[in-house]
This record gives sequence, structure tokens and C-alpha cells, in this order.
Amino acid sequence: MFLKTVLADGQAEQVQIREMKARAAGARGDIEQTVRAIMDDVKARGWDAVCEYAKKFDKREPYIIEPAQLDAAYAACSPALIAALEKAAANIRDYHEQMLAKSWEWKRSEGETLGQTVRGLARVGLYVPGGTAAYPSSVLMNAVPAKVAGVGELIMVTPPTENLSNEVLAAAKIAGVDTVIAIGGVQAIAALTYGAGFIPQVDKIVGPGNAFVAAAKKLAFGTVDIDMIAGPSEVLVIADHTANPTWVAADLLSQAEHDRLASAVLLTDSMAQAQAISCEMERQAKLLPRWEIIAESVANYGCAIVFDDLADACKMADVVAPEHLEVVTANPREWLPYLHNAGAIFLGQYAPEPLGDYMAGPCHVLPTSGTARFFSPLSTDTFLKKTSVIEYTRDALAGYAQDIIALAQSEHLDAHANSIAVRFAEEDEHEKG
Repeated sequence: MFLKTVLADGQAEQVQIREMKARAAGARGDIEQTVRAIMDDVKARGWDAVCEYAKKFDKREPYIIEPAQLDAAYAACSPALIAALEKAAANIRDYHEQMLAKSWEWKRSEGETLGQTVRGLARVGLYVPGGTAAYPSSVLMNAVPAKVAGVGELIMVTPPTENLSNEVLAAAKIAGVDTVIAIGGVQAIAALTYGAGFIPQVDKIVGPGNAFVAAAKKLAFGTVDIDMIAGPSEVLVIADHTANPTWVAADLLSQAEHDRLASAVLLTDSMAQAQAISCEMERQAKLLPRWEIIAESVANYGCAIVFDDLADACKMADVVAPEHLEVVTANPREWLPYLHNAGAIFLGQYAPEPLGDYMAGPCHVLPTSGTARFFSPLSTDTFLKKTSVIEYTRDALAGYAQDIIALAQSEHLDAHANSIAVRFAEEDEHEKG
């Protein structure tokens, strides 16, 4: 069968989980060594180093893409594409405005005011790959939530390929990116991390890239923040006998075509359904231009597992914690309370994964390789900085003074205790006198 199919027996599930997670092994040592050398060089020599690496790898020095070029790129795109990008941007904006955290205050009691200020980061860098990996949808999915969050300055960097993608530049214009700079690779991440020449240091770097860019972001973390280290794409579909095999097969293939490390997994309670979906996948795959990539990813990381009960399929889905999880059953909402770990959950026959990739509104930048157990999708929260606010009157502080002193002394931090005691020392002396 095109999609290898096995009966659930405990071992089959474990093998599939191990294979999926093995895809996300860290960057090879030689890549990290190369990347570290470039990052250290840029940190030490700044703009001179950035220009040297840009000329070596990008074949030219970095330059700012002027607004007129963004306007020209926008005009060069078809009206149908512009309409789709505008509609997608509006949906992304609407969704993220719903979740935007706000500053707040709480008066716990007389004299005690607590709260939190919520502000957008001052400056964020967005890395956008070039060449065949140029995706305008990813520009929208990263940039629009940043703008909704109130990021002060959003700087997009992208490799200066011979023919810069009009679609990517148009998406940058639609999303409201402040500055677009033609620079790619590790040197772009290093420049954003440390600041170099006209490229300022940012507070956070987001966006996808190849293994070198991913390694650079990993090394940048701590000097600046990053979104996540994304692994290969993956989809897991839970389907029962009511699912349309043609549609489920198409959904599985939509992820398998990403690259040779992509994973497409089917969990079902029907052997007949697994076989029908496998046949449909093979038929459709042979008609697609990325057939060779699909065939390799399905052979290595694709699988159908047949369970006696979909409740057990849900348990496996929670262990896998997939990037994308489709539930295509007679009543998909009944399974939602059992599904805790996934980047995004798609319910029903008419919520295919590409809907989330392009148009629904939730961000398609999702945790991969099991990290949905503890990571969340990119959102406005990614671009916000929260600060606690504490305000007490003298009487309110006095009510806690002895408790604070006792805790500080238990930790042998006498200066902490004194910071409280000194505020009431004069009052104590006056009472004694």
C-alpha cells in the first residue's frame, strides 16, 4: 500500500512516534560550527563582516528595498492574488485583535494596587526565505500579528535573489512592514542580533529559514528573543468511516508535499477506510508536480494506524502533539475535550489544513515535532512584553512588614529585611520614646 498501514498494538504507535521525532534532530555539528563562526565574526567586526558574508553568499551588499519597489511589486501581482492576500490579512487581523492582551489594574484592598502593563516590543526582525521557499502567506502570518500587538518597528529581511518575489514584497506592503532589507542567511540573523551598519539590533527575530538560519536563531537566543525553532511540517488526521477518503487523502498530501521530512499520519477505527485513503493518496500523488518529494516523505514518515476505538487514537494524538490535527468524524466536537496537544485543531470535513495555512485567521506558524505539548502558535502574545506594576501605601506595607522580614531572614538576606524595617524605624523609635 502507498500509505503503510498497521493495526494498533502499542509497539506500532511507539515506532511511528520515534520516527516522527527523529526528523527534528538538532542541527548537525558542522552547521552549528560554521554558523557560530559567522555570528561571532559579525559580533566582533560588525558591518564589515556583514558585508563580506553578504557578498560571498548573497552576491551583493545589503540594501533597503524602497517603498516604490514594494508598490511596483504590488502592481505586478494579479488582481485575484492581491484580493486573496488582502482578504487573508483582514482575517488574520480580525482574529488576533480578539486575543490581544490589555494592560490591567486590580485593587486588592485599601492601599494595595497591583497590575500589569502590556506593550508591543519596540523592534522585531522578520526573516523571509527567498528562492523556491518564498511564501507570501508566511509574511502575513508573522507580520500582521506583530502590527496588531503594537510592535514599534517591524524590519523584514529577505535574500536579494536575482528576481525578488513580487508576491512576498506585495504581502509586506499589505501587512504594513516598516522596512524591507535585502539580506539573507546567517549574516541577516547576525545583523539583527547585534546590530550592524544601517541594520539595527532588534528585540526579537521571527520567521522560518533553512538549517543555517535555524541554527543562527538558536545561537541568537539570549541576546534577542526568537519565536521557535521549527522542524519539518506534519499533519495527523483522525478519521472514522464517515470521512470522505478523497478529501482526507488530499489533506494528507497537502503536508507531504512540503519536503522529504514532512510527516502525514492517519489514525482511524476502520481498516477499509485506511485502505481507501491510501489508494486515493497514491492516485492523487501521481498527478502532482511534487510527486517525488511526496513519495519519499510518505514512505519514510507516513503511516496509517487502525485502532479499535477512536478514544485510543486521541490518546496517541496527544502523545504525538502534532503541528496540525484534523478530526474528520461524524461528530468531531465530541473528541475536542480529549485533545490537549496540537498546534492547531481542524474540526470536520470542511476545515482542511490549508484553510488554516492561508485564510481562516489563526497563525500558521505552529509548534512542530511534539513541542505543542508546551509551545503555542505564534500570535500577538509573541510580540508583547508584560511588566508587573505594584503600588502600596504605608499602611498597606505595614500590614505585611513583619511577614516580609521573617521570610527575608529565613533566607539570610538581611538587606532585604532591612529595606522593609528601615521604613518603620522612626515610627518605632517615636513610640518607644
